[in-house]
Parts: sequence; structure tokens; C-alpha cells
Amino acid sequence: MTDFIELGRQQLIIATVLIVAAGAVSMVLRLGVERRLWVAALRTVIQLGLLGLVLERIFALRNPLLVVLLLLLMTVFAAREAVVRASRLYRGILLDAWLTMAASCLVVGGMVTQIVVGVDPWYEPQYVIPLLGMILGNSLTGISLCLDRFMDHLDLRAAEVELRIAFGATRGEALKEPLRDAVRTGMIPIINAMAAAGLVSLPGMMTGQILAGSPPLQAVAYQIVVMFMIAAAVALGAMLVVILSGRHFMGADATLRLDRLTAKNS
Repeated sequence: MTDFIELGRQQLIIATVLIVAAGAVSMVLRLGVERRLWVAALRTVIQLGLLGLVLERIFALRNPLLVVLLLLLMTVFAAREAVVRASRLYRGILLDAWLTMAASCLVVGGMVTQIVVGVDPWYEPQYVIPLLGMILGNSLTGISLCLDRFMDHLDLRAAEVELRIAFGATRGEALKEPLRDAVRTGMIPIINAMAAAGLVSLPGMMTGQILAGSPPLQAVAYQIVVMFMIAAAVALGAMLVVILSGRHFMGADATLRLDRLTAKNS
């Protein structure tokens, strides 16, 4: 079971009818999202097309330096996307997001590719790039939600945090509840995805492997690894990004500094 149906230009053009239909629904109902939908579709085609050309070259060369450079570039874009989705900002948020993405890739991605899957050589692009790409793609959503929740908590419930400080709480004690609340929020999407996997939906990794001709049970095995990998990466990333961002709003003297927090449109 190794054959797969190859898609060409004609099939992609026919598939474009689907996105046109989605835009038509927006126009009929006057939703006002058709332009954004088509721009997003165009970006999808261009970005994935360019990525496909780059990956073909990297797969052919199998150069560890190129693999590492591509992964670093992916972490930068993932960090940027996480920051763009946040409703509030602070100085240094992009660096915190990037450090979080890089750490989750290094720890969780390294464990999965080198220990669980046993990729040989360690930089084999066919495995390393897709697996770490899935970590980044899912982590940025969790990290963005986590950042939003954490900053909302500090802004809207500042009195509670300051009350803990007034009673002698350390920085860690004062930020404990905002941290727990933020990490819990960041993990909701992956927990929901895991709960629905196999019953409501066929996850992307499993679907892709089946379409490529892999045996269903082997596709299931890979999907389980991916789900657990993403959950660990989101949990680690959410915790780390809150710890890093918390240092900006509260110094060692446990003084809350909400003046460093700015709304995105300000």
C-alpha cells in the first residue's frame, strides 16, 4: 500500500472552485469577509508553493546547516505570528515568544525525532522539518492564547495581585494564579483536539499518511506521537512564556509594573 494519487495543476484549479464558493457565501450573506478570504487563499498558495520548492531543494541536498537555518527561520515566523495574535504588547514580547518557540522545538522536538522516532541522521529533513513544523504551528496558538490570558489577568485583576504582594507574597507567589490560569487557557485547543481525535475528526498527520499510502495502524501510531508531542510542547511553551513575560511586569521586589503593558492599537 504505497501508491498515492498525484495532484497536478488541473486538479488544483478545480479545487479553487471551493474557495470561490466560500467567498460567494460571504457575498450573498454580506459577511464582508470575502476579500480577506481570497487574500488568505492567495497567501496560502504562494507561501506553500515557495515552501514546496525550498523543501524539494533541502530534501535533495540533505545538508544539516540548511535544515537548521530553515528551522530557525520557522521559529522566527512562528514567534511573530504568536505576537501578532496577542491583544496587548510589551517591550520584549517578540524575543520572549521566540525563546519559547526555540526551547519547545529543541526539547520536545529533539526528544521525538531522536528518541521516539529515531531519525538517522539526526537532521533527516523528511522527518525533522514536518515534525518540528507541527510543534511550531500548534504552539503559536497556545502561546498566543496564554499570553493574552496572562496579560488580561494582570490588567483586569491587578488589585488581587497587589493584595497578595501587600500581604508579603513573593513574585512567584503573586503570579502563581495568573500563570495557572494562562497555561490552562493555552492548553485548551490541544486538549479539545485530543478528545475529538478519531471520533469527530481525522487529524492532519494521520490523514496525510493514509493519503500517501501508509497502513492505517502505522498512521495512527504517528498521530498518537504527534498529539502527545504537541501537548507537551504547548504545556512547556505556555509555562515558559508566562515566566518570561512575568519578569517584565514584576521585578525582584514584587512591584507590579502595568505601565509596561500597552494595548495593541496604542
